[in-house]
Amino acid sequence: MPESSIAPGVDEQTFRELTEPYRAELRTHCYRMLGSMYDAEDALQETLLAAWRGMADFEQRSSVRTWLYRIATNRCLNFRRAALRRPVAPLPFEAPEPTRHGEVSWLQPCPDALLDPQQVLTARASVELAFIALLQQLPPRQAAVLVLRDVLGFSAAEVADLLGSTPVAVKAALQRARERLSRHEGRHPEPGSPTERGLSERFARAFEAADVGAVVELLTDEAWLTMPPWPHEYHGRVAIGEFLRGIPAFRDRAEIRLQSVRANAHPAFGCYSRRADGLFRATGLLVTTYGPDGISALAHFPPAENFPRFGLPLALPPRGTTIS
Repeated sequence: MPESSIAPGVDEQTFRELTEPYRAELRTHCYRMLGSMYDAEDALQETLLAAWRGMADFEQRSSVRTWLYRIATNRCLNFRRAALRRPVAPLPFEAPEPTRHGEVSWLQPCPDALLDPQQVLTARASVELAFIALLQQLPPRQAAVLVLRDVLGFSAAEVADLLGSTPVAVKAALQRARERLSRHEGRHPEPGSPTERGLSERFARAFEAADVGAVVELLTDEAWLTMPPWPHEYHGRVAIGEFLRGIPAFRDRAEIRLQSVRANAHPAFGCYSRRADGLFRATGLLVTTYGPDGISALAHFPPAENFPRFGLPLALPPRGTTIS
């Protein structure tokens, strides 16, 4: 339906037709700004509710898309100002001293199916976990300006209007954001390419075999391992190898199974280890980031809050059987 048909008293079906084309990119925008899928979904729902309630006041001085981005961005800024982060339970096993302690404990992975597919293709680096995490460390308005200008391509005047600011203030905020956050760009194998599939298959074989040496061989020299919500971060092959040798599944030589999924435009794996009852219990979601020379990042997330979003069960039956 053309935007010129918008009028006070618009019915629900018309509202859906007007807003549905932007749902995926608005969700992706909220996720970039907030880093948490829980918060992103809440912000998206608040955006759509506010748009529905404010439809009668929409004066068509901008497109529906710009109008929705104005609402979504300001909802996200409110979320970031009011965010109350839950305390994190201790890591459930003894881990070596980390290289550093991270600050973004609320970071969550996002299934590719929930990201805007066009942005996955054209702005892949902007949906990677490392970029999402870095955005969380910027002041909220700087993060908003950086995303709106450098990722989404809004003009300075448009961003100023969206944020109730001025082009001069937007330019200054963008400069400060760029100084603190260098553009997160890099060369990666194309999604689904033979290079990506080959590296993913080699990683899965090595991990299922609990072969730390083979896993480490696939890492770049500057690889990082992170594990939100826990702050432990490990840098480089030696530190990551030491950490892997200490995790229960590797240490106890438990049988390991991986289930392939995709998150943040990269291969990811649901990880399971065999327990005494014969079932394979979920141990975590592992998101990989591939660079031109190997795996540049591993991010591990707890299963209970992430597996359902990826359609992964929390337990798998012994090989060759099914769960009734």
